[in-house]
Amino acid sequence: MRSTILGLTVAVLAAGCAYQPPASDTTHRTAPENLTCNARIQPEEQVQLDRVDTLMARDHDHAALAQLEARPLSTVDHWVRYGQLKAATGQLDEAERVFQGLVDQCGTGRSHHGLGMVLLKKDEVLAALNHLKVAREKTPASAQVRNDYGYVLLMMGEYDQAAYELRTAMELGDGQGPVRQNLAVAYLLTENWAGLQWMTQEYNFTGKERDYAERLAQTFRSVQ
Repeated sequence: MRSTILGLTVAVLAAGCAYQPPASDTTHRTAPENLTCNARIQPEEQVQLDRVDTLMARDHDHAALAQLEARPLSTVDHWVRYGQLKAATGQLDEAERVFQGLVDQCGTGRSHHGLGMVLLKKDEVLAALNHLKVAREKTPASAQVRNDYGYVLLMMGEYDQAAYELRTAMELGDGQGPVRQNLAVAYLLTENWAGLQWMTQEYNFTGKERDYAERLAQTFRSVQ
């Protein structure tokens, strides 16, 4: 059942879980045991990361990965992007190893969030939920983390708790991004009509958006 939910509704997910063909990459890296978790990013490293981020924003994930691999991965920021790009290019087992290494060594919210999202792509929903819960506890003001955690709670049928997390993400993110649909689905599933009215008044939630949310909500109902 969980597999069905994931397949039908994953397009709403903020972290971009759509499948892409695996890259033909023979480079296998895991986070080094001597990684300094709080190392500062040097100016030249920031230039490289900015270039990687620009490519990622344009969905040029293979190019971003190549750019990242052009130099040693020296900070947690490098390794987090490396894990994200491994996942985005279909190399989920490698991405899991990277984020598991970061969790073991640094235990940051970003590490748990990354691992949780990789596990979600692998349809290991309960394990994903556990890591996203830790990420939420470590980074409570992250709109992305609260959205992703809330979304998985929706998948698990925890609609009221999901609505709370998604409402928080909505406010933290100023009503931007996939959280709009996710929160609307949660409100529809809990029949929170006042919440939907609040979304309309506060964040200009449109009728077209609501129609789409209604279809998604029906998908959730049909598989519970």
